[in-house]
Amino acid sequence: MSTETLIFIILAGIAALFLALFQYIYKSTKSKNNIVYAILRFFTFFLILLLIINPKFESKTVTNQKPKLAVVIDNSESIEHLNQVENAKSTLNQIQQNNELKDKFDIDYYTFGNTLNSLDSLSFNEKQSNISSVFKNLKQIYKNAISPTILITDGNQTYGSDFEFESNTFYQPTYPVILGDTIIKQDLKIQQLNVNKYVFLDNKFLVELVAIYNGNQTVKTKLQIGSGRSIIYSKTLEFSKTNKSHSVLVELDAKRVGVQVYNATLVPLEFEQNKANNSKQFAIEVIDEKTNVAIVSDILHPDLGALKKAIESNQQREASILKPTEFLNTSNAYQLTILYQPNSSFNAVYERINTIGINKLVITGLHTQWNFINQIQSYYTQEITNQYESYQPSLNSGFNTFSIENFNFNDYPPLESEFGDISFDIPTETILFKSINGRIIERPLLLTIEDNQKREALLNGEGIWKWRAHNYLKDTTFEDFDTFLGKLIQYLASNKRTSRLVIDYESFYQGNENITISSQYYNKNYEFDNNANLEIKLENKNTKEKKTLPLILNNANYSVTLKDLEPSIYKFSIHANTNEFVKSGNFTLLEYNVEKQFLNANVNKLQEVAKKTNGNSIFFNDTEKLLEQLVKDNKYVTIQKSSKKIVPLIDFKYLLLLIALSLAIEWFLRKYNGLI
Repeated sequence: MSTETLIFIILAGIAALFLALFQYIYKSTKSKNNIVYAILRFFTFFLILLLIINPKFESKTVTNQKPKLAVVIDNSESIEHLNQVENAKSTLNQIQQNNELKDKFDIDYYTFGNTLNSLDSLSFNEKQSNISSVFKNLKQIYKNAISPTILITDGNQTYGSDFEFESNTFYQPTYPVILGDTIIKQDLKIQQLNVNKYVFLDNKFLVELVAIYNGNQTVKTKLQIGSGRSIIYSKTLEFSKTNKSHSVLVELDAKRVGVQVYNATLVPLEFEQNKANNSKQFAIEVIDEKTNVAIVSDILHPDLGALKKAIESNQQREASILKPTEFLNTSNAYQLTILYQPNSSFNAVYERINTIGINKLVITGLHTQWNFINQIQSYYTQEITNQYESYQPSLNSGFNTFSIENFNFNDYPPLESEFGDISFDIPTETILFKSINGRIIERPLLLTIEDNQKREALLNGEGIWKWRAHNYLKDTTFEDFDTFLGKLIQYLASNKRTSRLVIDYESFYQGNENITISSQYYNKNYEFDNNANLEIKLENKNTKEKKTLPLILNNANYSVTLKDLEPSIYKFSIHANTNEFVKSGNFTLLEYNVEKQFLNANVNKLQEVAKKTNGNSIFFNDTEKLLEQLVKDNKYVTIQKSSKKIVPLIDFKYLLLLIALSLAIEWFLRKYNGLI
């Protein structure tokens, strides 16, 4: 409190005393209660003057803040597979029972499998190990705190980015407690198996397989590929201390339509302990149909190659780049036509398309002759300004003709097209709006049109090759772009909806992934119905086990995620609005457990993580030494923090109560003595 404020308080006391004495001693008639009245009036005046002065008081609190300690334990199936469950529990118990550690640290406990979670219970049944998620999440949780991390794991990661690389930006000391051993045991393993998902009937398909050996002796084994009970391929492989891997390329025949399941196996060695990683199932879908797409263009442009690559990423489709005259000679061979930047040379192409009745995708750009397009068709008219603009895409969340909810175009490069308004003489559905500098304008960049069983799409911009390149730069894969374009091609290649209930699923899934089945339901006008009730009835064909689950509305479709299914063949049916519509299907879940592919702990990586983060790695049987080290380490100390709070007197509500009480007592005494 300042000296100036103290002087004001003294003056307030003097003023209050003077006023009280003046009213009840000097001016008032003599009474034995005048002194009491004067004292009460003094308190009233003094407290009121104090509120006017409003002095401020300092409040200081001191707190002790312990350093944080994050204890993270691997809850995946690999811990059980390596027989480390008891060691993991024992290590955790030692930490929880160490009183010195609890006195020094504020301890948080976590588990991880696919993601990081707070510790509730340990089951060791997580299907994936994502160690990188530990560093990503803890980096955010403890970004403003000192928090050494004890990581109890075998170091075997099956999902996510490389955790050693992720630890480069993790600035908390990490102390891996390694579960497992470093003893080299003889082990054969199918490290990698690559095969195309689709193949056409009576064609050959390639299976690329990498087999590796862990051991020092020279051994021989057989690589066998079987289908059902038949062995359709066999080859002898020899491994040694210096020859630890073989890459094998196998050519097989596709002889039957449908999903065909195969099993690749390395015959186990005599004393091999881990035989689970000797086999790997794979499947292909043999199809007997193909969609041929004609890309008609009168110019050369990178977009053409991007379109062809994206279309042919699906083995069921084939794309040909043609001049307008070449298309006229082979038009009956195609189920869909892409007209790239049409000009007057496309006149006969438009006539032929109308004659044979196939659908089309029109792509416009800087080389498009809009005068010609405006005259040759009657669906839309573009304002011709001879000026050009770059437009970024913005996804229309209300589009529901087909499922696009998993695509994000927010950071995709802009496309170039004619500047000006475009008007439509027929109802359209916009997939992508135009956006300039992040501001969405109500003009379509990509849209679809349906008219009397005919379907058409218009992409009003060139430079789509940049989208495919951007997809690869962002995700190191073209999958998102190719899938999006594939859905558009699939929609255009079919002239009508065959059902108001449409389902989307794969014919087979790997055993280590969740299964998502999505569906769309349309009303009688073929408009998406977001008030429907859909459920899936699922049956395991081997065990006859059945379950029924609801489908959840997700933007423009209904979906359900099936977890923890046993490898088998499943049949299912989706029922809409209590059996008003029913659609059925089948899928195969292949047997594969990625968590059972390991024989040893990944010691080297865990040691590197400890070194990079200035921590220390130990094996589980040295846990007590680690805890003793943490307790004695002077880097981790309790920090004493003080906080000062300045509180004005006017915030004291009890002061008003005292003023009211003083006035009330004075009034009561005066009333009692007949002075009022």
